[in-house]
Amino acid sequence: MSGAAPSGAVPPPATPASPPASPARRVLAQAGFETRGLLSHGEQLVVSLVLPLLALVGLALVPYPDLASGPWAGQERIDVLAPGVLALAVMSTAFTGQAILLAFERRWGVLRLLGTTPLGRGGLLTAKALSVLVVVALQLVVLGAVAAVLGWRPAAAGLLPALVVVVLGAAAFALLAATLGGTLRAEAVLALANLVWVLLAAGGGVLLPPSTMPDVVAPFVSWLPSAALGDGLRAALVDGRFAAGPLLVLLAWALAAGLVARRALRWSD
Repeated sequence: MSGAAPSGAVPPPATPASPPASPARRVLAQAGFETRGLLSHGEQLVVSLVLPLLALVGLALVPYPDLASGPWAGQERIDVLAPGVLALAVMSTAFTGQAILLAFERRWGVLRLLGTTPLGRGGLLTAKALSVLVVVALQLVVLGAVAAVLGWRPAAAGLLPALVVVVLGAAAFALLAATLGGTLRAEAVLALANLVWVLLAAGGGVLLPPSTMPDVVAPFVSWLPSAALGDGLRAALVDGRFAAGPLLVLLAWALAAGLVARRALRWSD
């Protein structure tokens, strides 16, 4: 036969298989994929970036409601407003966007399939967390630049405390998103996540500090993760300090949500 090797010929050496990717490379590759997915969702970009931008510009140009009250009495309006808008952006990406994405990935079977790959469930969740931090960082750069144009001058000493608050707040809201998006049906998550976003943005202590609210409700609002995130960033970027109270509230929410998500999260419908 014309294509047969001659008798006694030595076969060519086999091409060595390429070594498998390291766990870190797998996580980084998946994180890049998750980040591109988050940035390509037009509807979620409206919630996570456009609406905070509108809130920043709109509230900066009007004199009401009074934001510079309580611990921040006498401060410039934009200096109190900007940290609240940054907190709103973190909440939008880490909670609303992740809860909805997680719910639909469950319904489509994506989570179940990815959980069986060499990436593993732990690697997948780590990649999702990294993608949230990347998108949050991009949001903060854009919003911070616009706020600076509007006259915002954050306290330089508060940059490190602000970073700690952002990371802890993103973790708390991402775990809350895993609890919501990992248990309910996709359509219910879509409605509930957006409703919670509206309620927390309007009265959850994010844009409006709890100190501006009636004395009857202010203590209760202060225990919400949204208020803790907002107050933590205001303390950092206005006063240049760590605020122990908001940090402890965020930590408590993160631990509680993590325990619930670990037990309740379903990888498929």
